[in-house]
Amino acid sequence: MAFVNEDNLTELATTRWATAKSPRLAEVMTALVRHVHAFAREVNLTEEEWQAAMDWLAATGRISDEKRHEFILASDVVGLSTLVVQLNNQFSASATPATVLGPFHIDGSPALSYGEDMSDGLPGTPLFITGRVTDLDGNPVPNALLDIWQADSDGYYEAQLSEIDEARLRSKYRTREDGTYCVRTIAPLGYSIPLDGPVGDLIGKTEISPFRPAHIHFLIDQPGYRKLITHLFQEGTDYLESDVVFGVKDALIVRFETKQPGTAPDGSQIDTPHLHATYDFVLEPTCDAATR
Repeated sequence: MAFVNEDNLTELATTRWATAKSPRLAEVMTALVRHVHAFAREVNLTEEEWQAAMDWLAATGRISDEKRHEFILASDVVGLSTLVVQLNNQFSASATPATVLGPFHIDGSPALSYGEDMSDGLPGTPLFITGRVTDLDGNPVPNALLDIWQADSDGYYEAQLSEIDEARLRSKYRTREDGTYCVRTIAPLGYSIPLDGPVGDLIGKTEISPFRPAHIHFLIDQPGYRKLITHLFQEGTDYLESDVVFGVKDALIVRFETKQPGTAPDGSQIDTPHLHATYDFVLEPTCDAATR
């Protein structure tokens, strides 16, 4: 029988985890054991540091709930979330690129019609976003679902506000028969990620900027196409080059054009200056759809 020593520990642990009933679980866990052991050896991890890491993980779990996903935030700030997105969304060059989901998405947002106001009277500069959802060949994708959410003018999402008990700056729109959509909301602002938890405590020990550039989240879903999770970022806004979660891509930066009072993009009348952004989302077909 082989007893444990520093030289054989990794081999013993990987052999044990290789007994997982799922081949994929065995592959993942044996690789995890190898890399975790290699990390500990590379930095000569102390017992005090190991205990601090265990305490940090426990605190991350305690602060997480159905609205606050601190583990996702932790994954975001070390670039793991973006890496996983890249590995799993190898879209065609002409398709809209994906980026991170983020920790503040909430299921079950209310449905709004073309041009209906998602901001529902909240303070901020009115913003209209219009465009089309198409396939790779430019054909319209009708009735595509656009699940949209964003932070308010103070940089907070609904998920961060415990006193909010109804949908706030999150809604679902559908494209029309010609693939067009129109969203009305307020201009987003750049904001700091939450710094009152374990992730913020760790960021505070570095020179890393905790800010994200102004953006709006989109989740676009339609049968026959790969689900797209992405953002639109305001051109020229602060923090584009230092986004704390590594989410910015050139193809997702759009101009917010200032418009004077008059006819809004949805055909209604608006009596205040407003912003207008245009963006066409291009969806990648699923493998089954592409081979039909």
